[in-house]
Amino acid sequence: MSLLDEIEPMKAEALAELSAAPDQQALERAKGAWIGPKGKFTGLMKQLGSLSKEERPLAGKAINQAKGELEQALLAARERIEMAASVPTEPTDFTAPGRCRRLGRLHPLTQVTEDIVKSFRKLGFVVADGPEVEDEYHCFDALNTPADHPARDAQDTFYLDQPDRPLLRTHTSSVQIRVMKEQSPPVRIIVPGRVYRRDTADATHNPTFQQVEGLYVDKGVTVGDLKGTVEFVFRELMGPKTQIRFRPHYFSYTEPSFEIDFANSLTKKMGKDWLEIAGCGMVHPAVFEEVGYDPEVWTGWAFGFGIERIAMLRYGINDIRLFYENDVRFLEQF
Repeated sequence: MSLLDEIEPMKAEALAELSAAPDQQALERAKGAWIGPKGKFTGLMKQLGSLSKEERPLAGKAINQAKGELEQALLAARERIEMAASVPTEPTDFTAPGRCRRLGRLHPLTQVTEDIVKSFRKLGFVVADGPEVEDEYHCFDALNTPADHPARDAQDTFYLDQPDRPLLRTHTSSVQIRVMKEQSPPVRIIVPGRVYRRDTADATHNPTFQQVEGLYVDKGVTVGDLKGTVEFVFRELMGPKTQIRFRPHYFSYTEPSFEIDFANSLTKKMGKDWLEIAGCGMVHPAVFEEVGYDPEVWTGWAFGFGIERIAMLRYGINDIRLFYENDVRFLEQF
């Protein structure tokens, strides 16, 4: 039998072996036996020199075509074996409950934030969000904060060194302006988020901290609605026997304005009758006019408080810096 006559039978035998390979190891053995460096088709290539000038190009072309077909068969066999390996060997019960492996724990501030959000959602509030890098309009101007207010001074606020003078927001109240600009009343939102102030880090202050603000705007909203909401939220967070009181205060974006104190068994253990926890008030008419709300038709309230303050009181922590030091020994307690 001439070399040309051997090519087709060898190709047929090689294709059959590649197609029948049951696994990856058998497939690699078949590849080596037929088209590897020491394979049978490689051996045929080495015999081309013994052929006549007429037979040599015909045989070389036939061998290359056969090797090409074997390469395609090899790829198809690999896909077949890989697909078979990915199919479960046992029936899958799709009604079985899923398995969830949870690594780590939620940060204590995240836990408190989620509890705050849950309390407000019970009253029909939705969560709103906004940028941490703000402009003076949304952070101060639209909130009725005059140009000479101390909060706008570089000693109190972080300004970015850019021509339009952006800043790191000092409160999440800037988001209420963005929401009211885009949405007609009624409005019922809470805004948790990170804020920044130029405070020296100590046991009770930090240059960055978490704050949450609540805003409610509708027809006929009163201070009574504000007090009822505050009592409900803080009793959920601090215990059912928590007491709340309002003290007159001043904020440029609310009128009247109040400081909120609370009292419960915890404050008594601290040797205090009352402890300040939040600020609030009825939204100033000038703020409504700025966002296009008619203050003769709509009224509303807003109040905000620090999430760290709640967490410190809840867990008996006396240093705010512990929340940001990322000490695993501290965090894994929660």
